[in-house]
Amino acid sequence: MPLKKPIKKKQGLQKNERSRKKIATAKKRPVKRIPSKRAALTRAQRSKKLLRAVRAARPMVSRPRPHQLGRHESNPIIEPREGNYWEMKATFNPGAIYADHRVHLLYRAIGGDDVSVLGYASSDDGISFVERLNEPAYVPVTTKAATPKEEQKPLEPAYFSGGGWNGGCEDPRLTLIEGTVYLTYTAFDGWGSIRIALSSIGLEDFLNKNWKWKKPAMISPKGEIHKNWVLFPEKINGKFAILHSISPNILVDYFDDLDDFDEGEAVIKSKYSRISNTGAWDSWIRGAGPPPLKTKDGWLLLYHAMDLRDPNRYKLGAMILDLKDPTKVLYRSRTPILEPDFYYENHGFKSGVIYSCGAVVNDGELYVYYGGADSVVCVAMANLDTFLNELKMYGKPRLTPENKSNATKTNGRR
Repeated sequence: MPLKKPIKKKQGLQKNERSRKKIATAKKRPVKRIPSKRAALTRAQRSKKLLRAVRAARPMVSRPRPHQLGRHESNPIIEPREGNYWEMKATFNPGAIYADHRVHLLYRAIGGDDVSVLGYASSDDGISFVERLNEPAYVPVTTKAATPKEEQKPLEPAYFSGGGWNGGCEDPRLTLIEGTVYLTYTAFDGWGSIRIALSSIGLEDFLNKNWKWKKPAMISPKGEIHKNWVLFPEKINGKFAILHSISPNILVDYFDDLDDFDEGEAVIKSKYSRISNTGAWDSWIRGAGPPPLKTKDGWLLLYHAMDLRDPNRYKLGAMILDLKDPTKVLYRSRTPILEPDFYYENHGFKSGVIYSCGAVVNDGELYVYYGGADSVVCVAMANLDTFLNELKMYGKPRLTPENKSNATKTNGRR
């Protein structure tokens, strides 16, 4: 077996000697110092540190913390009742007014015949609606109330998000003006006819449940699809005002009288202002929510919108309009104020839907009533002054969950 050759160390020693000579020669040459990027960053960091120290020496100014608004833990506050044929499938999208120290709701109801009618409920505190009628408060003029004389079995869910299978009155808005309760709603009689109807009743009859509604007038033109028209709760410059579009323009029409309507009259495009939605959460605005609420800062208008990057989820936004000219937008939320993240906003006839038709102010608190998943009635609340201040300062007031355990883990998707 051959022996291993001895390792030669001479070559390695020679290389080390040459390296030492190069280092010694380099030390004798003048070195031109160039400031490195790393040193420049260090100087910038020192400048920022000095600036922070100067600011820290100034008196501290307290800034308001974003107010966390919340759904009530009792949600949903109104649900379908199997014992009532006319509301056995769904109860949702209520209109609301505050009168006689009570909150009054007219909510959309779907029964066994798939006809949309309106039910009534009222509450002292705006949360517990212990007074709830067993008969509809308003029915479509072309149909009869759902009061079957013989026993009928529940039908399979058949209605779409936009309307009952057999038509009816949808998405009511209530507005109290000078002792009269005005009702606007979507009159659905097949997909070729979705129009806005206007009816009214005296406040005294309304409070006494004497449903003497005036014959409804169709105030939107034939052959067109219109939804989400709202009536301002007081006259503007001496005239009644109806807001019927907010995208891409805000359209408001003014009338001397609401009793005599010629069909199509309400679509006069009198004034408008353009809203840009490029890249915003509300890239697809669907329409106004509840009738505007008058505040010290302007008309508070809630509206429905969708994000094209997050489709099929109805969210709620807010804007403040000028009191004298409501086509002018003064402030607008940069993020949704309410998103469909809870189970009762996702488990129903249509997942991912928050749809508000009614809001009231009581003792400085804002109560927002909305339909969840086209199936139940819910409420979210806020201190009105705080909400308005955040909308002006941050542009992003939020209605956020109080009880995280009730939220869906799927972020509102199924």
